[in-house]
Amino acid sequence: MKRRSFLALAAALPVLPAKKSSQWLDIPAEVLEDKIRGGFLGQIVGDLNGLQHEMKYILEPGNVQEYTPSLPDGGWTDDDTDVEWPYILEIQQRRTLLIPYSRISEIWMKHINRGIWCAHLYLRQIMDLGIDPPLTGRIEINPWADFNLSGQFVSESWGLISPGMPQTAARIGLHYTHVGVEGEAVQSTQMVDAMIATAFLTNEMDKILDAGAAALDPDSVMSQIMSDVRRWHHDNPRDWRATRKLTQDKYCKYGGQDMRDRNGVWLNGASTLSALLYGDGDWVQTVRSAFNFGWDADNNAAASGTILGVIKGNKYLWSQGWNIKDLYRNTSRDDMPQDETITSYSNRLVELAQRNIIEQGGSMTTVNGKSVYRINREEPQNVERLPDLKKQHATLVAQLNPEIEKGIVNGASAQEKARAAYLAICLDLAPELMQKYPEQWSKAVAALNGYLNVLQVIFFQSPIPAGQKLAEKAVAAGVRKPDTSIKIWT
Repeated sequence: MKRRSFLALAAALPVLPAKKSSQWLDIPAEVLEDKIRGGFLGQIVGDLNGLQHEMKYILEPGNVQEYTPSLPDGGWTDDDTDVEWPYILEIQQRRTLLIPYSRISEIWMKHINRGIWCAHLYLRQIMDLGIDPPLTGRIEINPWADFNLSGQFVSESWGLISPGMPQTAARIGLHYTHVGVEGEAVQSTQMVDAMIATAFLTNEMDKILDAGAAALDPDSVMSQIMSDVRRWHHDNPRDWRATRKLTQDKYCKYGGQDMRDRNGVWLNGASTLSALLYGDGDWVQTVRSAFNFGWDADNNAAASGTILGVIKGNKYLWSQGWNIKDLYRNTSRDDMPQDETITSYSNRLVELAQRNIIEQGGSMTTVNGKSVYRINREEPQNVERLPDLKKQHATLVAQLNPEIEKGIVNGASAQEKARAAYLAICLDLAPELMQKYPEQWSKAVAALNGYLNVLQVIFFQSPIPAGQKLAEKAVAAGVRKPDTSIKIWT
């Protein structure tokens, strides 16, 4: 059973056809590139200044009264901004915007081994079993996949390289966020990317939010959150605490303390939208609002800071006199550049944006002696609907069952046997295979027991209720629960 045989499972996602505008859009190169760089600077500062507020305000909001942005030692790698970094370098080398999923697995195993949590920590471990994306981000395979905030914080770069092209931003974003999540979680991908792509065209927040709303499946919870937050802001335009309380009362499902609340797209997506509304078009006030709404605050400050950074532009942000050093220190990504700066990173995004604009039918031209990007403008719309989980489960079983059975019976390596056992447990195939092939099943489970980091994420780094159910199924199938939880590299 070869690991690449699972790659065909990327198919069958409910992707909708593209809708183009009849309008071509010309943006001076100087303006567009300034906005890309401003968006990235806004993302980095929002994220890293937000770390001190991360998970600090759960049952009650924060009370940050004053905030002056600063990065006196420069920026550094953090999972809310740097998971895209290895992708971006690979895109530059390959000159293709969509990296094949098999190559994405190789990128993770080479570069992304520390500074990861939740869905990312989980998917990195099961990659060692030979499981590639998008399976690593399927709800049946990764218990974090249906809610994890990865759908938001691995999205900003794709909006920055897709000015005026919200559908393209969403399609690229979906390709990369599906590595870790799906369902409601990737609705947030589409929302954030559409808003960033639209922020290149207008500074009117209602229009930016309209684009985010259009990018959502109308049947999704995220769509309802968009509607609720806008209504609550309308009713309480000067009382952000009232909107925060309404958000908490309706969308806090697990007492606020469980990771499904703290690290989920619902509360944090609502916080990001609220920050944009209560920020009144001011970068500092927007990001400070994201801090105060709480939960996974640095994520929300990064997303909202990106949008305001696009609106304001790089020159404006640097002109504010904030103490920011132009440096991007690599503190956690293996075999990646050690000499990156905020400027050099943003230059990479500019290069990708140029490629993306041209690939989508646009061009670079000259108007009145000045360089201009001519963009094939798109209307925002939902690109991927919510999956039918029952149908998806049945499809996965039908597609994977032959390979799983082959791996149990004839697996040539411990990895193949362990992968087959893990997938069988996830897809509820284990009871039948245990009975049909008792000796071979025991050997496959023994192989899985040899992957100690996989056992750690199954039993000790999984969310409720999905993780608990998976652990129970694993024990019933003969998997050995470790005696104690140990710290996996993070």
